[in-house]
Amino acid sequence: MKKLNVLAVSVAIAAGSLSAGTAVAGASANVGYTSDYYFRGIYQASSSASAGLDYEHDSGLYVGTWWGDVGSGLETDYYLGYAGEAGGFSYDIAYIVYDYTDEFDEKYSEVDINIGYGAFSLEHAIGEYDTNPSQDYTFTAITAEHNGFYVTFASFGDDFDGSYTELGYGAEVGGFDMGVSLLNNDEDLDLVTAKADGETTLIFTLGKSFDL
Repeated sequence: MKKLNVLAVSVAIAAGSLSAGTAVAGASANVGYTSDYYFRGIYQASSSASAGLDYEHDSGLYVGTWWGDVGSGLETDYYLGYAGEAGGFSYDIAYIVYDYTDEFDEKYSEVDINIGYGAFSLEHAIGEYDTNPSQDYTFTAITAEHNGFYVTFASFGDDFDGSYTELGYGAEVGGFDMGVSLLNNDEDLDLVTAKADGETTLIFTLGKSFDL
């Protein structure tokens, strides 16, 4: 899976893969590093490494898992989905489970839908936290990309609040996916420094994918 705006090894890698349905069928692996791991505008860890395994079928079906260092534990994600193209549009729908060790966060799951056309893509996720009582959330993001440069506007809804903006650039250099981005989240997503108006962070990423 390309982790299209969903579980990106880095934001730059995701921005470089905005079109669903372009991956080659078969098994693959990936490794990545990010100077600061933010997921959907929420800080997770500093200096984080990650790795993943994926299998994609010619039909567009895919399945995979991804592991990420969150400082005080390990994030493990599992996903099953279907991606393809039709009439100039790309689409990707996936069911994703997010799990953590060391009580870093509660387990939660979601259905995530991505639609792309030309330089633009729209993501909408509907999820639920495994708590008592359960907590529901929605996540919506709009991304525009051109020649590796991208801008994303995203926000949460339902039982969650908060939004963020991200500007970045990603490119392949010497067989590696490299990127840089500037992320600004609002006070509802700024859970680390608790600044009154959120925070702005410069993020560097490095990744590599392998066919198996």
